[in-house]
Amino acid sequence: MKKIFTSLFLFALVIQLGFAQRELVQATPTKMGFDENFINQKVDSIMQMGIDSLAFPGAQLLIAKNDTVIFHKAYGYHTYDKIQPVALNDLYDLASVTKISGPLPALMKLVDEGKLNLDKPFSTYWEPWRKRKDKRDLTLREILAHQAGLMPYIVFLNEVVKKNGKVKKRFVHDSPNNRFQGQVYDGIFINDRFEKKMSRIINRSEVSDDKKYLYSGLTFLIFPSLIEQITGTDYQTYLKENFYGPIGAHTLGYLPLNNNITNPIVPTEVDSLFRKTLVKGWVHDENASLKGGVSGNAGLFATADDLAKLMLLYQNYGSVDGKQLISPDVVKEFTEVQYPENGNRRGLGFDKPLLNNSELPLSEAYPSPLASPESFGHSGFTGTFVWADPVKKITYIFLSNRVYPSRSHQKLYDLNIRTALMDVFYRAEKQ
Repeated sequence: MKKIFTSLFLFALVIQLGFAQRELVQATPTKMGFDENFINQKVDSIMQMGIDSLAFPGAQLLIAKNDTVIFHKAYGYHTYDKIQPVALNDLYDLASVTKISGPLPALMKLVDEGKLNLDKPFSTYWEPWRKRKDKRDLTLREILAHQAGLMPYIVFLNEVVKKNGKVKKRFVHDSPNNRFQGQVYDGIFINDRFEKKMSRIINRSEVSDDKKYLYSGLTFLIFPSLIEQITGTDYQTYLKENFYGPIGAHTLGYLPLNNNITNPIVPTEVDSLFRKTLVKGWVHDENASLKGGVSGNAGLFATADDLAKLMLLYQNYGSVDGKQLISPDVVKEFTEVQYPENGNRRGLGFDKPLLNNSELPLSEAYPSPLASPESFGHSGFTGTFVWADPVKKITYIFLSNRVYPSRSHQKLYDLNIRTALMDVFYRAEKQ
């Protein structure tokens, strides 16, 4: 009896903390009103074309209608040696999909709670910008909509690696000590002071006076520190307690090798610049790696299932299992186009369809021209792509490692594979 009581107590504790595993409901495409033969024929053909064209060695696709998974299939292998087939529970480096999966839900919640105001200067909350004339008046709305004129990207690796390719010993060691605790890869540790150096460079970076759409990931490097500052909680803990736990996304997180995640991990690039080996299990993005693998611009890993749970949370306007994690009004505001008058299609953090998307042929559209204007998502440099359509109730998860063995592989873009796959499901739904 005591054992039963203990088991029940532990189960109740898990539920209370919000870490119980939630399984997604599954059904056949036919049952949900889709032409299953059309889907299988088209998707298999597009995926095989992608593999044959060396767009990626392998990939997987998950589609949900309403809250039900109607398609989840893996194709190809982890690498071109064809040793390890892609599996449905594989873990992928999400790259920039991290932006809407890590810092963004936290920022949404803080806006919801009145702890952040989208239209106040960001310097209200981020003290280093108060003395920067070109940054002190920029609002969080402008920043999240990529309308602030911030630099698109800074290559911080240039601060660490000499022109001859060797690392600067004052910043990088091959073993940890009390000053080198952030791990970049196996046998590579970064000086604890380097993160402050990154922040200083961001704070001093130029801002364009021409306020138009210009994609920038710079502030996503500092958002985790801002979130910790406002909440008084460790960034990763805050995400797990408020989002990943309640939705049951147990693989969604940073540093999978340090967090007892046993799923197979898909490798990314053979890094010839810094790590000098195949990157696997550590974040591909160099800026995120120099922050020890935990950043707002990149660094998250997840399975397709767990990404779908997060996108369904957004598609359902912040609701999961009858519980409202973020208010509908806030989710709707973040997923709306902010500056259409400037030709800027972006929401707040979220990507959106081209402003004239429905009028374009598939070859020019982004994403499918059949996606509703209310839909939203994000892409990732490593070959990831997620999208949610709250009107058509379609959730789309595409995962690949198109950067293997080199980021110079562009066929995923050239062949318009992700948009073509999405279009199949819009066309397959019977009216």
